[in-house]
Amino acid sequence: MDAELTALAAAGATALVQQMVTDGWGSVRDRVGALFSRGRDEDVVVAELEESRADLVAARDGEDEEAAADVQASWRSRLRRTLRDDPEAAAELRALLDELAQPSIASAPGTLHNTVSGSVQNSTVVQTYTVGALTIGQPPRRG
Repeated sequence: MDAELTALAAAGATALVQQMVTDGWGSVRDRVGALFSRGRDEDVVVAELEESRADLVAARDGEDEEAAADVQASWRSRLRRTLRDDPEAAAELRALLDELAQPSIASAPGTLHNTVSGSVQNSTVVQTYTVGALTIGQPPRRG
């Protein structure tokens, strides 16, 4: 296998293991399940992913870095085999990695501090990190 696919498998395994402990895991699990299930029952693959996730969570809770590394190594090996056996899988994995690399509002750097003071608030209070466009009540009249 060439170095590019080996590096792609390593990057994929790293991203997969990172996503296993995030709120977005369900979506990623389903995409990875579809990637690995070519010619297999997708439910079996999803169950294997969930088992790995449980192993990873237990390893992290127990501060067992070796066990956590084993989970990643296992999926790296599986990715290498998948990429070797199905060259089209590389494009699908690259697309998934590109999506995961996109920054989200939830991971935006910065600090947010909101303060509402006083005993009674008789107006609208909006607490947020980012507001794109906001209209409360009637929009201003243009004249």
